[in-house]
Amino acid sequence: MTKVSWSGLMLFTMLIFVLALAACGNDDASNEEAPADSDATTEESAETEESAETEESAETEEGTEEGTEEDAEEGTEEVDDGSAESQPKVTEFEPAFPEQTRAPAVVTETELNEEVIAEGLGVSWGMAEFEPNRLLVTQRDEAELLIVNLDEFSVSDPIEGTPEVNNEGQGGLLDVAVAPDFDESRMVFLTYSEDAEDGTVTAVGKGVLSEDETSLEDFETFFQATPAYAGDLHYGGRIIFDEDGNLFLTTGERSDDPIRERAQDLDAYLGKVIHITQDGEAVESNPFIEDEDALDGIYSYGHRNIQGVDFHPETGDLWIVEFGPQAGDELNIVEPGNNYGWPIVSYGIEYTGELINGGVSEHEAQGFVEPRYYWDPTSAPSGSSFYDNDAIPEWENNLLIGGLVSSYIARVVIEDDTIVGEERLLTDEGERFRDILVTEDGALIAATDGGKIYKISAAGE
Repeated sequence: MTKVSWSGLMLFTMLIFVLALAACGNDDASNEEAPADSDATTEESAETEESAETEESAETEEGTEEGTEEDAEEGTEEVDDGSAESQPKVTEFEPAFPEQTRAPAVVTETELNEEVIAEGLGVSWGMAEFEPNRLLVTQRDEAELLIVNLDEFSVSDPIEGTPEVNNEGQGGLLDVAVAPDFDESRMVFLTYSEDAEDGTVTAVGKGVLSEDETSLEDFETFFQATPAYAGDLHYGGRIIFDEDGNLFLTTGERSDDPIRERAQDLDAYLGKVIHITQDGEAVESNPFIEDEDALDGIYSYGHRNIQGVDFHPETGDLWIVEFGPQAGDELNIVEPGNNYGWPIVSYGIEYTGELINGGVSEHEAQGFVEPRYYWDPTSAPSGSSFYDNDAIPEWENNLLIGGLVSSYIARVVIEDDTIVGEERLLTDEGERFRDILVTEDGALIAATDGGKIYKISAAGE
């Protein structure tokens, strides 16, 4: 009979214990849920990440921007309370006023035509109509600018002369707008993520579209939203002209903690609405122009990641949509000097499920501006346009908003700055709707991350 030493027996027992412990640890790790701070989950997670709106993250963007589609659909029965939203809430926050979320569902009575104008493109981030039914469309990842003809269902070759971009994560060639005097100047404005000494920035540049429409001539960068940051999320990047020909530019707060705290700082252009001239100078009427400790170009602050902006056709107010974290995507009216609270307050939560700043949601009680509306669960709103046309009369002055994680276009009905109804369009297409445009003849155009251009118009138009 073989003898076994006491020390050998102890060594064998310890080995068995260590192996068992390691196996348990692996089981625990496999059950952990990866955070969704990007767009795959959100926007951010969605593409790369983007990976949540993160809008706005993989807004690789805007992943759930940021939450994920799984987050929105996971595990519970649909809610039928008469609102447009059928999924249960992610958070336990209560709205500051009854109409602040979950508006009643409405349905368009006008018969509509839905067409796919183009497909097979890349992430079509921004659009601008420069001639009737002819659009300039950006391709984010390829840094290309195309011409899409809505009548001929055609797409041009890439226009030469576009800027060099950093297209990692949510970066690349972003928005496009044409100058108010485009018929004479042929000036085209672009936003993009650009390499800088300490990372990347949201930049704005301009160039002249050649007469043969094949190139942008004399293109130059004339504004950078500093400071630079070595990250690839939350660039914002929407631009729109005011009635005086000046530009409003939206920026993101670059997502990461602690850089996102700079959305509250007036010496940084992160998480801001910026008001500048066509040469990049601050507009003289800006609210902080006399503040020596503030950047002159800042118009409003405390934003997360703004990817939709337009003026109300009747009131002239500037409305924006911005990505929340997991839930809490916001619809805001921007006024000069106002602070919108991020990242101190939010109607959303972290992608990890943790509360933001201990769970402070009500904005006004903390001295911030309450959103006119918010979404819970996440929609990852990106690209918005007011309907200022009589082709579909019941849509007049409604706001149309693209949804990334939610994969729909929201039609928001507004009365006296209050949201009184919401409809969800193209819900069965399974597309991430990145930008929205209303043409001169009243058609709704939607561009998607999946490379499609949709047209919705009244039947018979």
